[in-house]
Amino acid sequence: MKSRRFVAVGILFAGFALGLVVLTATLAPAAAGEVRLGKNVRIGGHDFSNQTYDSKHRARIYLYNGKPRKEGCVWRKDGHGGHVKVCHLQRR
Repeated sequence: MKSRRFVAVGILFAGFALGLVVLTATLAPAAAGEVRLGKNVRIGGHDFSNQTYDSKHRARIYLYNGKPRKEGCVWRKDGHGGHVKVCHLQRR
């Protein structure tokens, strides 16, 4: 009788632990990362060499087949204490 209770408690604990691991993995924020672009990096034919982006300094690059209305790159605040480099570029 005691062994059945022990097995039932063990299964219940294992199920709870597995559920806790799955819940933690689902709700955990993405790991902070950093992207370092090295030599000769081109995006859409434009040079983006030796630039670093992370959670505080990000980039949004929009590529157009035709000429964009606001051509070029501008640094803007993102409202969360960081900056975003917004680029509207024509493909080459």
